[in-house]
Amino acid sequence: MNPHKDDIWVMNTCTAAELLPHMLERFRLRYQDPLIFGDTNAPEGVVIPFELWRSLHNRALDEGDAPSDTKADPCG
Repeated sequence: MNPHKDDIWVMNTCTAAELLPHMLERFRLRYQDPLIFGDTNAPEGVVIPFELWRSLHNRALDEGDAPSDTKADPCG
């Protein structure tokens, strides 16, 4: 699937950062629409509700497509 072919609205990173509190409130209200952002008008990152991420991650684990160690600290 080509993300550029779909109708995706990509927000610049600074605007996305300002909207994080608003997105958290929407997630608490059970909205699941993603916040897609990038600095090059191309999707580079996405923010989704944690429960949606967990579901996708578990599905990927079941299919063997995801690393099993999710507790590693990337900061050291």
